[in-house]
Amino acid sequence: MREAAFAKQNKDKWLKFESVLRNNIQINPDELSALYVEVTDHLSYAQTFYPNSNTAQYLNNLSVLAHQKIYKTKRESRKRFITFYTKEFPLFFAQYHKQLLIAFITFALFAIVGAYSAATDSDFVRLIMGNAYVNMTLENIEKGDPMAVYKKMESMDMFLGITINNIRVALFAFSLGIFLSLGTLYVVMRNAVMLGSFQYFFYDQGLFWESARTIWIHGTIEISVIIIAACAGLVMGNSILFPGTYTRLQSFVRGAKDGLKIVISTIPFFIIAGFLEGFVTRHTEMPDWLAILIIGGSLALIIYYYVIYPIKLKRTHEQQLREL
Repeated sequence: MREAAFAKQNKDKWLKFESVLRNNIQINPDELSALYVEVTDHLSYAQTFYPNSNTAQYLNNLSVLAHQKIYKTKRESRKRFITFYTKEFPLFFAQYHKQLLIAFITFALFAIVGAYSAATDSDFVRLIMGNAYVNMTLENIEKGDPMAVYKKMESMDMFLGITINNIRVALFAFSLGIFLSLGTLYVVMRNAVMLGSFQYFFYDQGLFWESARTIWIHGTIEISVIIIAACAGLVMGNSILFPGTYTRLQSFVRGAKDGLKIVISTIPFFIIAGFLEGFVTRHTEMPDWLAILIIGGSLALIIYYYVIYPIKLKRTHEQQLREL
């Protein structure tokens, strides 16, 4: 990219940032830090492709000014953990809703494929779930307790085991994004096909509602967050495929950092999902209204935090910038 095109593309952002710094406008220190990181990335790009240019000199001066302001005003807060989840991450995540939508559509499509395959091939469920699991479930159905699998382990052991396993799956989905996003899509496909065939299996046994009301008590958050982890993998993979104005290495480093931040955001939700599966799902005797309340509340929490709230914060942030 030519220097003039690079400057034209980013000029408005630089001027707004400079206005914040020189006019001593008070903004959140963490937000200022994020802007500083972006400017220094542009500086690195300019020094690589336009050394000794006016653009490189301007960005260098701007980054120095920003550095001074950040380390003059920024104070470490005991609430840093809270502000990450309540402000910093949602605003950051708004830019990656496209990747989230791709992950969701891919999961939904292959869940349908899994259900259809189970409906047309009687051996498909055994191929996916394994003979031991299918036979055990059939025995539980005959005993009149089809969801007994969720009662076999002690609550705490199940909570810890499920939480650790789910985090492992999320990290796996993210890390395989390094293979140009294809590895992440494979993890999504595998889990979606498993879920679709598993759900059809209970439908075929005449237990669709009983299985759904039980499985989705913890599965609503669990599956949603796996999709979000897949979004993180796509962010990293796409950074390699589409570097934009950065070098491919620079783009990959940025994509890997952003993807890891997304994965970190999911940890509390995996803990919630593990708690529900370990301590709540086993109570299959609970009334339908309570199960529906838990499922609906879980879905509302995920949609609000990862979709609605980031959009609201982004609009507020854009409005503040326009007022500068």
